[in-house]
Amino acid sequence: MAIIHKATLSPSKLELIADYLPKQPWFIQDGTPELIGAYRFDDPAGQVGLETHVVTAGERFYQVPLTYRGYELAGAEEWLVGTMDHSVLGKRWVYDACADPIYVKALATAILTGQKEAELIVDGEPEPRPSTVTVKGSGTLDGGVPALSASAPVSGSGVTIIDAGELRLKVARVLDVAADTSAGTAAAQELHGELILNGQWAGLEEPVELASVVRN
Repeated sequence: MAIIHKATLSPSKLELIADYLPKQPWFIQDGTPELIGAYRFDDPAGQVGLETHVVTAGERFYQVPLTYRGYELAGAEEWLVGTMDHSVLGKRWVYDACADPIYVKALATAILTGQKEAELIVDGEPEPRPSTVTVKGSGTLDGGVPALSASAPVSGSGVTIIDAGELRLKVARVLDVAADTSAGTAAAQELHGELILNGQWAGLEEPVELASVVRN
């Protein structure tokens, strides 16, 4: 589960994202960015927030994975999205999650083991809050995930590639909401050793591919 707080953020997440997007090679400026929804993974150590946003700008949909830390991530200055003041947790450093090893491990685990998004527990609320984006990995691995040694992410053509030792992850930045995600297509991907993370949100008729993993 992911524990979240009722808090005031300055700047807001959308403000950080709106400033970050125009600097990315996969973003096409076409309208004002708007948040569609988000999903979270859980950091087992409880130290790093792992939240991925689905954003629309014009007619395009984008995926923006972020990590929130209470301290700077060494060697990741290039992928610092910005800092924000959190009224409960204090200063937070916000990173492009594709450069954060905690996110890379969480994403690989979700895909390989068939996990869903983390359950959201909000301080002061007795029941879990539903996620605005639901996700599920296509894998069924019962054992552990291989040890990962993530390299610097490389972005281009609407995707970000992360070589992580035994695994190679692909994170979709521009989401193809019209792509075929039928069982036959998924089976073909698995035949070639590719496992995927699909996601869905309100108003979307079929799941969309968010990320994938293959063994190097």
